[in-house]
Amino acid sequence: MLARWPSRSTNGIHGQREPVHSLTTRAHPPEVNIIEPDLLLAAYAAGYFPMANSRLGDIRWYSPDPRAIIPLDRFKVSRSLRQVLRKRLFEIRENTAFEAVIRNCANRSETWISEEIVRSYLQLHRLGYAHSIEAWCEGALVGGLYGVTLGGAFFGESMFSRKRDASKAALVHLVERLRHKRFALLDTQFITPHLARFGAVEISREDYLDILNRAMTKHVAFCP
Repeated sequence: MLARWPSRSTNGIHGQREPVHSLTTRAHPPEVNIIEPDLLLAAYAAGYFPMANSRLGDIRWYSPDPRAIIPLDRFKVSRSLRQVLRKRLFEIRENTAFEAVIRNCANRSETWISEEIVRSYLQLHRLGYAHSIEAWCEGALVGGLYGVTLGGAFFGESMFSRKRDASKAALVHLVERLRHKRFALLDTQFITPHLARFGAVEISREDYLDILNRAMTKHVAFCP
């Protein structure tokens, strides 16, 4: 949900979103505090993703129409960002601080990333389905993003930045990895001006599901 990127609530892969197809439900009894991995993965494969309506609120499932994606063959990097990347200001790492990334993404006054969401994606990470791309500077985590992989699809969830261009550097690295591994889909869920500058476009839910179904037939690994 990269519009939930860069944060589903600010300038990013989640901005304001009103669900077209949504369900309001708890995935589990309140005492469990986790969405089971099988349910999460089945939802992604069917075109849905979860968000909490507040830190302590119920989980809602979204399948927006239109849906935003970044076509991997049309990803755009501005000249100014290319100059930043050439300076090698950031060390990009993968999956070394997943929990820190998701908690930084949640660290805002209003967030759809509740503790239930955090714990659920930590479990997906342990199982090898959720991944983080991290930007480090002088030994500190200064930006990053996380998302879910399934088949040949990467579902962007959220990103954060504590230093200018840090999350952008992470996004560029992500796209390079997806291209190298021959992924078919980078799902950002919602479009924002920020994502549009990288080439994000909106497509109909019908077209999205067609691309998603094709991506689900691919057998690719995100990690080396």
